[in-house]
Amino acid sequence: MTAARRPVMTTVAVPVGVRDLLPGDLPACAWSGSATHLRQVGRALARAAKGEVDYLAVCTPVDLPVAIGGIDYQARAGAGTLWQLAVLPALQSRGLGTLLIGAAERRIGDRGLRRAELSVEEDNPRARALYERLGYVAYGREPEAWDEEAPDGSVRRHETMCVLMRKSL
Repeated sequence: MTAARRPVMTTVAVPVGVRDLLPGDLPACAWSGSATHLRQVGRALARAAKGEVDYLAVCTPVDLPVAIGGIDYQARAGAGTLWQLAVLPALQSRGLGTLLIGAAERRIGDRGLRRAELSVEEDNPRARALYERLGYVAYGREPEAWDEEAPDGSVRRHETMCVLMRKSL
């Protein structure tokens, strides 16, 4: 019997870039949520074509999205509202969310807006800590809800309480 070998761990730097998410990217974004979620992202991309939102992707050199998120310019007057932010789980805590949010804030500024807003579920302290580290400040709470798909394909309404956060740009 041979002894089990311990894995050798090393760090590898891989360059990434930020670009618009495209409809053809959706199959490669299955890690971000269910088929129901991807249909919602597809609807957001249709809004992006009208200029109502931007939807960004952080991509690897082979052009695979590893972080995605939207900016809604109609949700709150005078602000760009970040939503549906997601990072490939295996790559979380590696700076991709920070990169994505920075790119989103630049897009908001490019539209002449001076405020970014977002909401975070109260039971997601890890995300809230990131937003606070990036300068977002809580200013209120509100309930939110969205459709969520179970593993068996059934869809139910997910209801939660969120903390509203904003940042001056």
